Amino acid sequence: MRALIVDDEPVARKVLREELELVPDVEIVGEADDGDKALHQIHTCHPDLVFLDLQMPAKGGFEVIQELRAGPLPIIVIVTAFDEYAIRAFELGALDYLLKPISHERLQSTLQRVRQFSGKPKEVAEHVAQLQEIADGARPSTPPPRRIVGRSGDEYILLNTNEVLAFQADGDLVWIITLKHKLLATQTLRELQIRLEGLNFQRVHRNSLVNVNHVRKMSPLSSQRWLLTLNNNQEIIVSKRQAGTVRDLLSW
Repeated sequence: MRALIVDDEPVARKVLREELELVPDVEIVGEADDGDKALHQIHTCHPDLVFLDLQMPAKGGFEVIQELRAGPLPIIVIVTAFDEYAIRAFELGALDYLLKPISHERLQSTLQRVRQFSGKPKEVAEHVAQLQEIADGARPSTPPPRRIVGRSGDEYILLNTNEVLAFQADGDLVWIITLKHKLLATQTLRELQIRLEGLNFQRVHRNSLVNVNHVRKMSPLSSQRWLLTLNNNQEIIVSKRQAGTVRDLLSW
């Protein structure tokens, strides 16, 4: 089976890729980190199977499903970090789904189900058509917060965005600051800023991205520079360029 992995998180793609590389009858023909690239690779690589993340910036899994056109259609396996998000809506239409972090046992079970559809284009087309119908009404008006992957040693930890106080760049590294932990991020500060657009995160300095819901105090350092104190008492400087935006955002 020819498989395509679609997920905007590099670590999530890596984990799934490493698991699939151990499966003899699965060949990974490509990876995509957004919906447009996914559609392009589906039409050019003709995978038999697509592992599709639902939540991605710009064009997510819902839109990819809706834009699939006639032709050799792949089997779609939904991948999500949210057990309450879309699972109930898709359980009648998706061949299967994988909940992050993906377990070896769950992946093997999913592949067993997929093999039953392999080589049956009529059944696959019906499966995709049912997904498209469900996708039309499955998107909630207010999506849940995205999750962020943090690394601690050899472990990867999923965090809800409301747990994150700030992201801070230190050279080539980006740290995730929470009330209890300091974890290594798997994306650059710019990538995180794009990923979290529309949520409560504000770039306050070239090396800092702050969750404004966790700002406890804002103190002037000068006429144009400010100091933010977070709920863990950590202090972060606001640059001159961002000072006005931050003050307006916090209504201070």
